[in-house]
Amino acid sequence: MHLLNADLHSHSNVSDGTLAPETLAERARANGVEIWALTDHDELSGQRRARDAALALGMGYLCGTEISVTFAGETVHILGLGVDPDNAALQAGLAVTRAGRRQRAREMADGLATVGITGAFEGALRYVSNPDLISRTHFARFLVDSGVCSDTHSVFRRYLTQGHPGYVVHRWAGLGDAVRWIRGAGGMAVIAHPARYRFTPTEEYALFTEFIAHGGRGVEVMTGSHSHTEQLKYADTALEFGLFASRGSDFHSPTESRVELGSLPDLPGKLRPVWDVLQDRIHRPGPATDRTQSQASA
Repeated sequence: MHLLNADLHSHSNVSDGTLAPETLAERARANGVEIWALTDHDELSGQRRARDAALALGMGYLCGTEISVTFAGETVHILGLGVDPDNAALQAGLAVTRAGRRQRAREMADGLATVGITGAFEGALRYVSNPDLISRTHFARFLVDSGVCSDTHSVFRRYLTQGHPGYVVHRWAGLGDAVRWIRGAGGMAVIAHPARYRFTPTEEYALFTEFIAHGGRGVEVMTGSHSHTEQLKYADTALEFGLFASRGSDFHSPTESRVELGSLPDLPGKLRPVWDVLQDRIHRPGPATDRTQSQASA
């Protein structure tokens, strides 16, 4: 049986990736991806470029974004797949979510300065294509290139995370708001990489139940940061909560990402993939392109 190679979670240099949307599309196609989604953090401005590149290369394309949410004191990421990037409410919500990033970045730099790492704000900006989306990843690249750490994974073990220098609490969007923006834009809300969140079992149960109550319908089972054991756990979670399952590498960079675009294991056959219920939101090359092109003009 043919199993679809869908990669529905990746980042370009519009947010905190290192490659342009067009380059990502070429990389995805070269790795056999059949349906691709660019899901930049709290941003939609790369969607037209990503969609046009995907269609020119013969891939299906889902418009997407990844919204930063605060839940139980933890930052949680919610993917919006199949969204209309022209939707005014979604655009406005993402603009508000982006607004606090620059001040947070200055406070992160101040924290790093207390342990002798100076010039971090200006250093991080050198890696930013969109100053509204300056993030921990840009600071991590500065720390690696400055010789403070050997790679970005070691940065996050020593800095920028809770209990370490440079960590700054930030209040993102509410879970209910994010899910409503996604649904209002015609998309499906999906909990991204759930194993990354430091929740107790009770808190995780609360996340899933509240997410579903707001209209969330999917969970990312196969993703770059999930171990095999975690893949199995969240496959069972999808079945337990009646959620659709998603698959996405969370690819950011050829030198930083844990897995390559399009290289994840297939979803287990017992799960219902998100693309099964997003067929009418997939932009396809050929005759369907004209029909769907007006839906993705951001």
